[in-house]
Amino acid sequence: MDEKTRLLRVREKIKSKRPKFVRYESWRYIRVKESWRKPRGIDSKVREKVKGWIKMPSVGYRGPRDVRGLHPSGYVEVLIHNLNELEGLDPNTHILRLSHTLGAKKRITIIDKAKELGFKIINPFIPEKPEEKWEKLEEIEAPTSYPEELEKEYVKELEEKGELEGLEELELEEEPEDEGKQEGKSE
Repeated sequence: MDEKTRLLRVREKIKSKRPKFVRYESWRYIRVKESWRKPRGIDSKVREKVKGWIKMPSVGYRGPRDVRGLHPSGYVEVLIHNLNELEGLDPNTHILRLSHTLGAKKRITIIDKAKELGFKIINPFIPEKPEEKWEKLEEIEAPTSYPEELEKEYVKELEEKGELEGLEELELEEEPEDEGKQEGKSE
């Protein structure tokens, strides 16, 4: 195991033991956010580092200097916005993170060029084209009407509750195709 890998493991071990530094009394008041602020009060137990109170950030919690700021893989992380930023970078020491503001077309060209040069990319996501989304939506067919059984059950429930009183009566039966036959039966 080389020195860099050993130091990365040491950094992870230190990080696992490091407490979460929250602002004093952020748990008590909603108006006080959790983001760390140094306590400056003359009687502050946190400032005085009294045992049993929350911990304050100090030098002892830092990781090893040689791996400070590196990606967990051990590479130096570089944010890329365009093709020109790939110049002067070394695939053996740098790992790329593509900017979230990149469009699909430019993102594809940068990914192709980076693979050609041998770089590793943290977020090689390529968004879908809008046309593909619309095609997927067209494939899904929504039902145009509910089955008759469900309609009948719903109307029965409304009748039981008495919510249909005063409304026009709903015909649950199918209307006959020939109106002449219906008139002949009534005579």
